[in-house]
Amino acid sequence: MNLDDNFFEKVEKKTNVDKATIMDLANELNNGNMKNENTIRKVIQTLSSITGKNVSKEKEDKIVNTVLKDNVPKDVDKLF
Repeated sequence: MNLDDNFFEKVEKKTNVDKATIMDLANELNNGNMKNENTIRKVIQTLSSITGKNVSKEKEDKIVNTVLKDNVPKDVDKLF
């Protein structure tokens, strides 16, 4: 098992989202403009839907502001 598989395995255990779904979302992100509020909201709503987690309007606004201000951790290990 290589590092990539280990990463996806951790994510799947925490979220119940498989590697193919993650890769599809990553491709969508690569094609989107993450400095555009509408794009960020769409990504949040997609993630909410695939994980079955409800995101309140307040939390969505906070996430959008964090991304727009570029305050997202660059180190993937800090996300888990």
